[in-house]
Amino acid sequence: MEKTWNNKAWFMVLPVLVLVAFSAVIPLMTVVNYSVQDTFGNNQFFWAGTEWFKDILQSPRFWDSMFRNLGFSLLILAIEVPLGILIALNMPKKGWGVPFCLVTMALPLLVPWNVVGTIWQVFGRSDIGLLGHTLEAIGIPYNYVQDPLSAWITVVVMDVWHWTSLVVLLCYAGLVSIPDAYYQAAKIDGASRWAVFKYIQLPKMHRVLLIAVLLRFMDSFMIYTEPFVVTGGGPGNSTTFMSIDLVKMAIGQFDLGPAAAMSLVYFLIILLLSWVFYTVMTNYDART
Repeated sequence: MEKTWNNKAWFMVLPVLVLVAFSAVIPLMTVVNYSVQDTFGNNQFFWAGTEWFKDILQSPRFWDSMFRNLGFSLLILAIEVPLGILIALNMPKKGWGVPFCLVTMALPLLVPWNVVGTIWQVFGRSDIGLLGHTLEAIGIPYNYVQDPLSAWITVVVMDVWHWTSLVVLLCYAGLVSIPDAYYQAAKIDGASRWAVFKYIQLPKMHRVLLIAVLLRFMDSFMIYTEPFVVTGGGPGNSTTFMSIDLVKMAIGQFDLGPAAAMSLVYFLIILLLSWVFYTVMTNYDART
């Protein structure tokens, strides 16, 4: 019997397609248009071809900011994913402590990005900030305005405080979906805590871990507001990530052509690295 296709269903997704076209496709085409042209004002454009892309890819400034971004994202993943798993494993699965822990974990996620930057900007100051004043009082040198290492530590700790909760909540959702029969069987077999984690909990969390890694990588690689509010990309260029450099180029210098070319390269790098993460993790899942 031949299956009947109802093409009227396409009308249900038509509003979404129109919304995506206006919010994503049309701005993207505008950026592509700027990336292959040059302008001297008065709304006059001249064809530049791939000139801006060559300039960007040959610029040490671009590669420096990209490697800062990559190092920051890898450091964030190395801290937040294990820490999120550890916290999720120790959260209660039953009783009154469940809603309390879930609400507590969700609170940092509700704080806007610019407010997070402002909080840590004040928190790290040595004159009025609790963290900066305490470290200075006990003799630990800390000045995120002048010391690149202090600036990096501040930005990393700030991101860990803000976004580890996302990893925790995703891992916790994977853990609570495990049937009690698995734990009972492991207890009967005399399995150790490590064996339970390795053969029961970790495989059940693999799917949510994939989502957590992808979300945290993409978000950390596109980070802008928090480090811009706290350090402004300084001291020097030590915390000038690609997003901050892109804004400086587009708004500060008004180099629309190079900025458009850099934004497209930036976008393609995120797509490529996200695809690599997804492929590696899904292939690992298939083998296990």
